[in-house]
Amino acid sequence: MPAYETIRLEIADGIATLTLDRPKAKNALDLVMRGELRDAVDRLDTDTDIRAIVFTGAGGDFCSGGDLKSMQDKRSANDGRRRLRGGIDWIVRFMTIDKPVIAAVDGVAYGAGFNLALMADFVLATPRARFCQSFGRVGLVPDFAGFYSLPRIVGMQKAKELIFSAREIGAEEAKDLGLVYDIVPAEDLAEAARALAGRFLHASPVAIGVAKGILNQSFSSDLRQILEMEASGQGICMESEAHREAVRRFVAKEPARFVWPKATGG
Repeated sequence: MPAYETIRLEIADGIATLTLDRPKAKNALDLVMRGELRDAVDRLDTDTDIRAIVFTGAGGDFCSGGDLKSMQDKRSANDGRRRLRGGIDWIVRFMTIDKPVIAAVDGVAYGAGFNLALMADFVLATPRARFCQSFGRVGLVPDFAGFYSLPRIVGMQKAKELIFSAREIGAEEAKDLGLVYDIVPAEDLAEAARALAGRFLHASPVAIGVAKGILNQSFSSDLRQILEMEASGQGICMESEAHREAVRRFVAKEPARFVWPKATGG
C-alpha cells in the first residue's frame, strides 16, 4: 500500500477506513490530498477484499473544506475549471462505488467537506458535528457534487436556503433534514461506524452493488427504466455464487450461512 502524506487508508476484516489526515488544518483539502484521494478511491474500488468503507477525519474534525491558503494566488476562470474537472472522474467513481460507504463526522464538515460526507451512503455524526455550505462566505458556489447530492436529500427549497445563507447547522438539525443517519457520542464514533459497516459484510457484494446502482439512479429514472434496471440487476444476481448457495441451502434445509437480524420490540 502506498505511503500517503495527507490521508490514511487502513484495511481490516473486510472494512477499509479512509481518514483525512491534516488535523492542524482541520483536514482541509489541498492539491496533495485531492491527488491522494484519487489514488485511494482506485484502491477502494478495485480491491475485492474490501466489502465496506468508513470515511472519517483525524483530530476531531471531518473536513473544513478547500484549503484557503492554496487559493490566495489570483486565478482565471480556466484555472478554476481545470482544477475541478480534474476531480470529476474520482468523485463519480467514489459516489458509484459498489460497496457501502459510511461517513463518520466529528467537528466541522464545511464546504467541500460537507459534500464529501454526502458522497457516503450513510452519515454518522457526533453531537458536536457542524455542517455548512460555506462557499458563499468566500464568494464561491458548491463543488464536490453538492448541487447533485444536497437537493436530492433535503429538497430544492431547503438546499437553496442552506447554500444561499451559508449558515451552519448542528447534528440534530442535520438528522431532521435526513443528512445524518444517526448521532453517536464522539468517543463511540469509530466503533459505531465499523459496527454499521459490519452489518453489510454478510450480504452478497453483487446484490449490494446492484441495489446501490439502481437506487442511485432512482430519482432520475422513470418507472419503466427502473423496471428494466430491476430485471437486468436480478439477472446478474441470479448468476452469483451467493444466490445459488442460498437457494441450495434452502432446498436442502440446511442452516443459512448467516443469521439475519430480526425485528425487535412489539
